[in-house]
Amino acid sequence: MKLAIAGATGRMGRALIEESLKDPALALVAALDVIASPPIAGFNVVTDIAAAISAADVMIDFTRPAGTLAHLDACLSAGKAMVIGTTGFAEAQKQCIVLAAKRIPIVMAPNFAVGVNVIFKLAEIAARSLGEDYDVEIIEAHHRHKVDAPSGTAFKLGEVVAAALGRDLAKVAVHGRVGDTGEREGKAIGFHAIRGGDIVGEHTVLFAGTGERVELAVRSSSRATYALGALRAAKFLKGRRDGLFDMQDVLGLR
Repeated sequence: MKLAIAGATGRMGRALIEESLKDPALALVAALDVIASPPIAGFNVVTDIAAAISAADVMIDFTRPAGTLAHLDACLSAGKAMVIGTTGFAEAQKQCIVLAAKRIPIVMAPNFAVGVNVIFKLAEIAARSLGEDYDVEIIEAHHRHKVDAPSGTAFKLGEVVAAALGRDLAKVAVHGRVGDTGEREGKAIGFHAIRGGDIVGEHTVLFAGTGERVELAVRSSSRATYALGALRAAKFLKGRRDGLFDMQDVLGLR
């Protein structure tokens, strides 16, 4: 399977290149970024989106929303599959991806690490089992360079828990607390973002009940975990004509 990797000079781009070169089932044919740069692992970094996509079967994109949508348009034109790890999309931008998936196959996930996606499933099970008697707080930590908060993974955890409890996340989400906040609203789902240093990614879902606290936590020490999951997603798309999938589909956790 032939890969094009967007955002090649970024942290995730470099991790994807490194891990793809170890996999005999994959062939890296294009490393793409917005500006040319010195070769990475022997590959020239190109800026021509159409040329990069035409050479590949699938593009893996961990960039920014505007860049991802430009790459999506090119994939649509060429009829090529796409793996999207970008976060921070506005609702209208997400709808563009939903519509595109009617014509090409796409795996889109806020986090491609296998362990994180298992946590999504465990959070769903825990929320349903523990029910209304447990308060829910979600804590995430990332490096100082991350530009969005809460992380896409934290928000996805909130969506999973809210759905399991029959709540509208938009109405119950609380982002941090300061000042005289009053007593905690029972149905609230709290989000707390930590930014500092070179933290790769840490996520904890806290279910706090009376006399008991349940915590689900996953801590990533290397971006290789995300890269390996994204490569697994790319392989999942082989032979598919269209459809919007996530890592729950890739891992058979539905």
